[in-house]
Amino acid sequence: MIRDPGLQAERTGLAWTRTALAVFANALLSLRMGWESESAGMTALAIALLVACALLVAHGAWRRRVLLGVQPQIAPSERAIAATALLAFATSAAGLASLLVAVGANR
Repeated sequence: MIRDPGLQAERTGLAWTRTALAVFANALLSLRMGWESESAGMTALAIALLVACALLVAHGAWRRRVLLGVQPQIAPSERAIAATALLAFATSAAGLASLLVAVGANR
């Protein structure tokens, strides 16, 4: 019996890429704010987000390969779900911190 993976692997790969792109955009904004305000903390956060972006791209590629395999593991692991939730929280916090720094710099 031949397994038809359908489009699930493609959708999963695109979702991970879209998430990585959002993290990358926040990393660039945080990096710009860190350089303009000469804030070491903001710059360190931006670098951490860039590393997280690279990890997201790598995990997305791995996940796509798993889904295209012979016996795919459909549900993501609990660690992947927890890491994604933590990354989403960190990205949101970085975006909020960038806004707060920008508002504070304009006063």
